[in-house]
Amino acid sequence: MATTEQQGLQSDTRGLTVLRWVGIAAALASAAVHLLLGARMVPSGLGISFIVAGIGFVGGVLLVLADVRRRAVYALGIPFTLGQIVLWYLFNFAGGDKSFPGDIGTLGAVDKVAQVILIVALAVLVWDNS
Repeated sequence: MATTEQQGLQSDTRGLTVLRWVGIAAALASAAVHLLLGARMVPSGLGISFIVAGIGFVGGVLLVLADVRRRAVYALGIPFTLGQIVLWYLFNFAGGDKSFPGDIGTLGAVDKVAQVILIVALAVLVWDNS
């Protein structure tokens, strides 16, 4: 009998726990905010950086769904997401004219809450050795 072999990345959602789905939802929420803001600011360098960050979050989700080195993706996602938070604070509050927390705004709040949830989920997933 002949067997067929499918090529490319395939979704393998077996073993995706509730915690993993929470992380996926948080990453997609952050991606949506970054892509929306990036689209509003293109072609500026800041707009392009937002789009690249959004693609980074989507790429991480796709790797997790395809079961490609999930633990490594989780581990790399922590500094990637922490970097987003640090840069956001530095650009907007430490180096900008906005006051924290009064000038966070709705998109900023949604994004940062999603990113904190994502970091917690990723840390637990890495720590659990799942």
